[in-house]
Amino acid sequence: MSGADNQQERLDSYIAGYVDGEGSFSVSVQRNRSCRIGFQLIPEFHVSQNGDRAQVLELIREWLGCGYIKANSTTDRALVFVVRDREELVGRVIPFFERHPLLSSKQADVDKFAFVVKAMASGHHRTLAGFSELLNVALSMNGGGRHRKVRWAKLVALQNPQRLHARQGREARKIQSELHGDMQSQAEMPWPPS
Repeated sequence: MSGADNQQERLDSYIAGYVDGEGSFSVSVQRNRSCRIGFQLIPEFHVSQNGDRAQVLELIREWLGCGYIKANSTTDRALVFVVRDREELVGRVIPFFERHPLLSSKQADVDKFAFVVKAMASGHHRTLAGFSELLNVALSMNGGGRHRKVRWAKLVALQNPQRLHARQGREARKIQSELHGDMQSQAEMPWPPS
């Protein structure tokens, strides 16, 4: 092994270890009326650090070749390296952690994160069944969301996907939605979405 290879291996191991301690792999849920389901999944990889040690975040950003660094909030001095772009997650972040797995129990979240992001890249989240499956995986991450304020699985389950875009007090015209699931005919839904 050459000195350069050894240095690269040490840096890869350093980054994986650093992320094991200071990083997070998460998939958040947001309401989004423009989405077919009415909600969207947002995968995010991030690493936090005090602003006086920003060079570590810069090193990770340069090494992975993606993402950005921003202030964590207006009330503290922490910075955060963030990757949300799905192509960057699939093409750079996930392959790095597949080659350099974490040593702690956080690796289980990395595996779930990779499953969700890859499934989203193939469009699996665009059906109600696919979205529900990925939502359940996302909700099982990071300790099962013990600090989560919104119970997304219950909220999404209560939604009638054919009425997500209905507006009250406004005239709507009917359009045909795409077939999904085991439906044999197209379903009607109001348009325009709110």
